[in-house]
Amino acid sequence: MAWAIGGANDAANSMSTAVGAKAITPPKQAVLIAGVLEFTGGAYFFGKSVTETIRKGILYPDKITDPNILVYGSVAALLAATIWLVIATKFGLPVSTTHSIIGGIVGYGIVYAGFSVVNWGGKMTQVVLSWILSPIIGAIMAFFVFKALTKSIFERNDPVKSSKIWSPFWVGLAFVVIGTMFYIKVLHGKDLGRGVIFYGIPAGLVVFLILFFALRAKFPSSDPFIGVESIFRRVQVITSGYVALAHGANDVANAIGPVAAVYAVATMGMAGMKVPVPRWILAMGGLGIALGVATYGYRVMETVGRRITELTNTRGFTIDFSAATVVLVASWLGLPISTTHVVVGAVIGVGLARGVKAINKDIVRDIIISWFVTVPVAALISASLFKVLMIVG
Repeated sequence: MAWAIGGANDAANSMSTAVGAKAITPPKQAVLIAGVLEFTGGAYFFGKSVTETIRKGILYPDKITDPNILVYGSVAALLAATIWLVIATKFGLPVSTTHSIIGGIVGYGIVYAGFSVVNWGGKMTQVVLSWILSPIIGAIMAFFVFKALTKSIFERNDPVKSSKIWSPFWVGLAFVVIGTMFYIKVLHGKDLGRGVIFYGIPAGLVVFLILFFALRAKFPSSDPFIGVESIFRRVQVITSGYVALAHGANDVANAIGPVAAVYAVATMGMAGMKVPVPRWILAMGGLGIALGVATYGYRVMETVGRRITELTNTRGFTIDFSAATVVLVASWLGLPISTTHVVVGAVIGVGLARGVKAINKDIVRDIIISWFVTVPVAALISASLFKVLMIVG
C-alpha cells in the first residue's frame, strides 16, 4: 500500500521538477534522494506520532461503534486508494493520496450507515475547495515569481552582474520559506512568526551570504544564461529534497494512519481512538515509499516534469519555491490545500508565463479529470471491497 500510496505517485512529485529540469537523473539519483529523505527524515523520524481511527472528521464517529466495522472499513479504504493510485500512476496522472483515502473512507461509511454518516459540510467541502484552490493559487504564485525572477536577472542589460546580485536573493528567499516550512510542517510548530524569525530568516541569511560571496569570486560560466541555470541547478536539488522530507513527515504518515488504526482497534478495541503509531509501521511505510519511487515513480515524474511544459532549472526552482510558499501560508491559515495539486498548478503557471502555447493542454485536461474522479472512484472501489470483507468476515 505504501508502495502505491506514497512512492509511486505522491513521492514522485517531489523529484519531478528536478528530473524535468535535468538537475537530477532518474532513476538512481531520484530514488536515492527521495527514498532516503522520505524514509529516514520524513516517515520514520518526523512522522506523526498520533493518528485518529476515524480520519479527520470525514465520518461521524458516533455512528460507527463496532470495532470490526472500523477494521474492515480501514482496510477497504486503503486497498481502494492503492488500486486507484496504481491505475492513475499507470497513466502518469498525479493525483492526491489524501483525496484517495478520503474517498475510500466515504465509500465504506456510506455502505455501512448511509449518506448521513458522512460529514458533508466539513471535510468533504474542504476537499472540493482544494480541487479548485490548490492549482489556481499554485499557478498564480508561480506565474508572478517566474516573471519577477526573469525581469530581475534575464532581462537586465548585464545578466551576469544581475545574477550576482539577485540569484543570492532569490535562493535566500527560498530558504526563508524552507526553514519556516520545516518548523511548521516537520516540527509541527504553530506560530508562523516564530518559524520565520528563528528558522526561516537565519537559514535564508546564511545561504544568501554564502552564495553572494561565492559568486563574487567566480561566475560559473562565461555565458550568463548558462551560468544562471547552473546556479539554480544545484539549489533545485536541495529544494526538491526538502519537498520529499516534508512529504514523508506529513502525507505519508497520514496515508499509513488507517494501518495504525487497525492495529490499535485490533489490540485495544474502540479504546484506541487515539494511539501512538508504532515505529515498525512507519518503517514499513517508509520502505514501501522508497520501493515505489524506485520501481514505478518514473511515470508521474515524466508527466509533471516533462509533459506539461518544458522546464529549465530556474523554472523548476520557481515551481518548488512557489509550491512551498503556498503550502506554508495555507497550513498557517488552515486552508484546504493539496500539495500534489499545488505543484501541478505551479508547473502550469510557469508554462503560462511563457505563453499559452507552452502548455500541453491535453495533458492538463487529463490531469484535471483524474482529480475530479479520484474521490468517487475510490469510494466505489472501497464500497465493493467493504461488502466483500463483511461477507468473508
